[in-house]
Amino acid sequence: MVGTVMLSAACGVPSSAHRSDGRPMLREIDGGATYFSQFSPSLPSDPGFFPIGVWAESVVDDTRLPSYSAASFTTYVEPTPDTDLARIGLNGMYVLSSRSDGPTDGRVTTDEADMWAGPGDATWTGLYPGEGEICVPATEKCGYTVMDTLEAQSDRTRLTYTNYGKSVLFWGTDEQSSKFVNDYQDVVSADAYWFTDPNICDATEGGALLKDGVDLDPDECLRASNYGATVDRVRSLVEPAGSKPVWAFVEVGQPFAESRRAIEPAEVEGAVWSSIVHGAQGVVYFNHSFGGECRSQHVLLDCGRGMLERVGDVNARITELAPVLNSPYLDGFLASAPGLDTMVKYTDGVVHVLAMSEQGAATGRMTLSCAVDSTADVVGEDRRVEVDKGVIVDDFADSNSAHVYRITGLDDCGLPPAGS
Repeated sequence: MVGTVMLSAACGVPSSAHRSDGRPMLREIDGGATYFSQFSPSLPSDPGFFPIGVWAESVVDDTRLPSYSAASFTTYVEPTPDTDLARIGLNGMYVLSSRSDGPTDGRVTTDEADMWAGPGDATWTGLYPGEGEICVPATEKCGYTVMDTLEAQSDRTRLTYTNYGKSVLFWGTDEQSSKFVNDYQDVVSADAYWFTDPNICDATEGGALLKDGVDLDPDECLRASNYGATVDRVRSLVEPAGSKPVWAFVEVGQPFAESRRAIEPAEVEGAVWSSIVHGAQGVVYFNHSFGGECRSQHVLLDCGRGMLERVGDVNARITELAPVLNSPYLDGFLASAPGLDTMVKYTDGVVHVLAMSEQGAATGRMTLSCAVDSTADVVGEDRRVEVDKGVIVDDFADSNSAHVYRITGLDDCGLPPAGS
């Protein structure tokens, strides 16, 4: 059954936010449009650049690299130790790595120290998972010591990135998790694989984030919108609010040997767009399968063309929309109601609205803050929808598809002038 709902604002800011004069309010993207320019080396601050990364891929020759380039990837994140780092840059892509023996565009500190070392200040032995005891004493936690040590080894003039895991998202207190998120890196993410993790619906994991410590039903748990909830959780910990970019992590295969199944291409698309609607300013794909029929370190290349083609289409759409995604938010431009997630962007007199259904097929009603009669182009879909007295009504086939509306003709809406 198709439900009728009104669109609600995402990104952690009430849709009713407005200036003292009652008009909608502009808000910069997290960190600001030129955030990367303060670091050297760093990623581009070009408004046409949106980080799209592949995790722990190897580049030893040009065999695989052209496929990722053709699929609109921009960045290799923590490539394998045998990777020829220089080759990545020579092919017009960027690299973030914990290595110091080759050219990089930023440093990766480590992955998921919140989980394998935990929130605490005990002594770190210098060992990593699988190498022996990590903390001294072994019963204590030393994750902050791990991160302090790695930060001290870093050149803090360069961009630094860290990915965290379930302690930051589910197990730690806000105070414990906030220290990880704020103290050690310039860009942060946390990974939670809602479609494939066999434990994520449990009360101590996804249930802790979404349902006050109660197990999630499958229809509550296996949703693209929960990837947006992951981004919300990390962004809520950033202090001051909005002061650094948060990236998303999305799987493309079956990351656990005991995974219930592999993620589907349409679900990847939904997870990526939900993350972006909720404020993610970069996306990293986890490209490994440790379970299922296709076990590979290169899922996108080894496990059928369907996933690579869908990911490439998503990435191309993100790249096309990069100037929009890097433009300011326009808060207070939409009416607020549950059911769908939206993000509103504004640049040069044009409003873009990104919208998704949270739970399934729906007819969405978008109410603008001013009564205008016009049409809105649906970007990438070769169609238009009517704007009737400030209202747009449109259908959403499921919870994995996103519509992007380009709305013009808003001269009488009291919006900032073009170029502001």
